[in-house]
Amino acid sequence: MGTLHYGAPSVAVPIDDRTLAHLELVIVAKLRRRESTSLAVIDDDTKRRQALWLSPAITLRFEYDGPMPEINKAWLQDLVDSANSPGGLRLLPEPG
Repeated sequence: MGTLHYGAPSVAVPIDDRTLAHLELVIVAKLRRRESTSLAVIDDDTKRRQALWLSPAITLRFEYDGPMPEINKAWLQDLVDSANSPGGLRLLPEPG
């Protein structure tokens, strides 16, 4: 299980390594272009939804328990499309 550390002082958001790796690629690409977006995260246990604002001014750190997984290009494109939509980046299921 990986962790997205958001803000300073940081808030830890647990996300599995595979999902986090794909999110990292999308988020870093947006921030390199100095673009902002929101990220919707739903807690699996409580079903609570959080929306995080991602901008170049916010400190982020991606922490993994294992090595970088293989990237699913179709999933990555789905996440990019989501990040560029009015609703912002959402954790979408990985396509089969």
